[in-house]
Amino acid sequence: MELRRHARHLLADYPNALRMRGLGVSRPVPASYARGSARPVVLLPGVYERWHFLKPIADRLSAAGHPVHVLPELGINARPIPRTAERVLAGLQRLDLRGVALVAHSKGGLVGKSAMLEDSEGRIDRLVAVATPFSGSRMADLTLVRSLRTFRPRHPVIRRLVAERDVDARITSIFPSFDPHIPEGSALAEGTNVRLDVIGHFRVLEDPAAIDAVLAAVER
Repeated sequence: MELRRHARHLLADYPNALRMRGLGVSRPVPASYARGSARPVVLLPGVYERWHFLKPIADRLSAAGHPVHVLPELGINARPIPRTAERVLAGLQRLDLRGVALVAHSKGGLVGKSAMLEDSEGRIDRLVAVATPFSGSRMADLTLVRSLRTFRPRHPVIRRLVAERDVDARITSIFPSFDPHIPEGSALAEGTNVRLDVIGHFRVLEDPAAIDAVLAAVER
């Protein structure tokens, strides 16, 4: 019964992912994203994603006066989490950003936490993560794709991120009431958790309540 439920919600959610992926074909980063005097934001998409998955959230943040930055060097975020975190920190240094709010989806949240743990220059103020498997996901045991098996709860990177809690108080985790990709949920024991009345790993990125919650967390 549970497997059938997962399958039904996965199939219902993937059209959202395909549509978001299609946005990346012809849409460059808006020039308006660079403008603003509020807290700077850096987008961290999930695995096999580009910044367009976070466009509804980025548009709202930009309209609220936050300069929004995209890091092209992340590609489709298929590299190991620690290596990607190094690229994030290098990008913050290149752009000379401080007081940054990382706004992430899925794997991007794990990359963001890893970057916070290694942020010796203190450039990152907070992380706002949407649908991130902070404790891993048992669904990763069902795949043979190496970049997805990283999310297994027993994976050394996941176990280290779970054990390291020094930065958790600066993390806001926003997640749907049910995520077929993360049946365990995305709650972070020592973080700020926002559970929304929406179903779907990708659908949540366009949910008005989720967008409101991200903006509130960035500005809190």
